[in-house]
Formats: sequence, C-alpha cells, structure tokens
Amino acid sequence: MGALMRTRAAILVCIFAVLLVVAVLQPLKMERRELPIGEGAAGPTVPAEAFKNPWHEGEVLLVGIGDSVTRGYGASPGRSYFELLHRNDDAACPEMRGCDLAHVFPNLRVLNLAIDYTVSEEHLTLQVPKLPKHPPAVRGVVVITTGGNDLIHDYGEGVPRDGALYGCTARQAEVWREHFRSRLGAILDRVLLAFPGGCDIFLANIFDPTDGEGDIENAGLGLPQWPDGLEALALFNEAIADACATRERVHLIDMHALFLGHGIHCRDKGSPHYREDDPHYWYFANLEDPNDRGYDAIRRAFLREMIRVLAPRASGKKTGDGTAPLDREP
Repeated sequence: MGALMRTRAAILVCIFAVLLVVAVLQPLKMERRELPIGEGAAGPTVPAEAFKNPWHEGEVLLVGIGDSVTRGYGASPGRSYFELLHRNDDAACPEMRGCDLAHVFPNLRVLNLAIDYTVSEEHLTLQVPKLPKHPPAVRGVVVITTGGNDLIHDYGEGVPRDGALYGCTARQAEVWREHFRSRLGAILDRVLLAFPGGCDIFLANIFDPTDGEGDIENAGLGLPQWPDGLEALALFNEAIADACATRERVHLIDMHALFLGHGIHCRDKGSPHYREDDPHYWYFANLEDPNDRGYDAIRRAFLREMIRVLAPRASGKKTGDGTAPLDREP
C-alpha cells in the first residue's frame, strides 16, 4: 500500500510540474501574439485628386492571382486588399472614400482567382489556366502575391523541398529560388498573353513578420528555428524584383519594406525598423496573413503604384512615345 501511495504521489508531482511549466511559458508565448494592432488608417497616404477623373473609359478586368493574401484570409468582410482596391469600405475607411478602382474605371469587372494555402506551382498550373484570352478591347489590371507559402510550408514539420522550404539551408534556397524564378516568369508571361489589348501586372514581394530579426521561433506559434530563413526570403524577393525589372508591364509592390516594423518586434524601440508613428502589429493571428490594418496598408501601396502607372491616362498626359499609357500597344 505504501508503494502505491508513493507512485501516486510521484505522478501528482509530475503533473504539477507540467502545469507549472505551462503556466509560466504560456504567458510568454501569448505576449508575442497579443501585440497592439492600433486603430484607424494604416500605411502611406493616397492622393485623392488622382481619382477625380476616369483613368480609362473602356472595359477593364481586375484580376487577383496567388495565395491567401490576395484571397483575403483574416480580413473582415469587405476589407481584403483586393476588395478595397475594387471598392472602398466607406464606413470603415471614410478617409479613402472615392479612392478605388471602381471610381476610375467605369466599366470595371473583377475576377479573384486566388486560393488560400496555395504555392507558386499551383498559381501557375491551377489559377493562370482559368484566365482565358480576352478580346483586344479588354484591358487587364492584375494583382499577384506569390512565393510566401513556398517559404513557410511545411512549418518545419517535414523535410524541406521545392515549394515547402521552411528549415532549408541557404544553399538549398539558392537552387529552389531558381525553380521559383522559372515558375514566376511563366505566370507573368502567360497572364500578359491573356490580354492582347494590354495589361499591367502589380506584383508584391514577401513580407517578414520577424522585422529583420529572423527569430521566427519567437512568434508564439511553436515554429522551430530557421537559421537561414532570412537569406531564403531575400533570395525569393530578389527573384520577384528581377521579374519586375525585366518586364515593362510588371510593377513591384514592396510589401516587404512596407511591413518592416509591424511584425513581432513592433514594440521594440531599439529595432532599426521601429515605426514611432505607428508601432503596431499588422499581421493576423496565423502570422502568414495581414490583419485589417495590414490589408489597408497593402491596398494603399498598390493604389500608389497604380496611380504612378495608370493615372496619367486620366489627365491626358503622354508617355515618351507620345501615347497615353492605356492606349499603348502591349
């Protein structure tokens, strides 16, 4: 009987020890996750005067391709960046009233092909084929986010591979970056071919929720360390930048720079990316996608680049070849 009591006592001590460890560590994990998100507008200002006149009177198709960022995972209804590009939520974002593509493209249609959890291979083989060739009268405005899931899958739970790099070495990332470069080029070139009447593609690069620290294991989600994670991210973003630089009608949206200082170190005043004007967290609970303020910032970044590329059509300004940009041959 004494031995049985001692066994039970030992079991109870072990259970108590486990509960004590959980009680101590759980607040530390949650401290990272329960970061201040702030309120109100987020991201760069967008000049309202750019939306006073139409940018193009003909038919325009706004297309979304890519992963959950373009699909809008984690956003409140109507608050994904794609939805806000199409039509602003005037109740939630009154300062952006009238600053959307519906106001400058009177004959605008939308088609969002993006799917949660997908990687670049699926964007090429499953989404792009759903975009048929359009008549010359239709102009394309295409927004793309791709590559982020290639990096974060499979969250360190399996052996790294092409399309699921998490935990890979820098050398492996260099090899798989070239595979990604090839897929990305095929995506862009096939999308451009779908619009013989002309198309502009706005391609975002990949953000870093560690704010340049590379300590993804401190995000509070149980992810393992990835020593070469920042280098893998830089290699993929390099491929995205190269794809934009080598194609006249593909334009880079620097989402990486936009989000620095709004990740898990947003409160760290010693960080080189600390944002004193808005020291808040722009990511959803899953770390892979933005929250509502993050999506607001993304749509503003897209709109600012769209103004630079497309808005001269509204003012009648001419390009170097003497034509209005939307009227140029693709």
